[in-house]
Amino acid sequence: MFINLTIYEEKFNPYKNLKGFIMANHASAKKRIRRNVRMEIVNKIRKNRVRSFIKKVEIAIDKSDKALAEEALKIAQPEMHRSVSKGVFKKNTMSRKLSRLSSRIKKIA
Repeated sequence: MFINLTIYEEKFNPYKNLKGFIMANHASAKKRIRRNVRMEIVNKIRKNRVRSFIKKVEIAIDKSDKALAEEALKIAQPEMHRSVSKGVFKKNTMSRKLSRLSSRIKKIA
């Protein structure tokens, strides 16, 4: 997944808090710090994306629209599993959320 970080640099400036605070002395450690800052931004984006998909499912459940909720869950499920494989969320967390969402959908008459 390629994300253009220039869009988010205004919102999350990765170097704003690092100037003058970088403790690393080796070039590889400095690079690692820069990479960690970039990955923090990417992970925030991924986490927000998953939350948006979950929110769409919950809105459909609140409307008591079973077909819409099932369709929203069908779309959200791969994204939720992808976030686990990327290490953004833990496996059990996503399993629990998926289970709870699907059981709430089943309860809709």
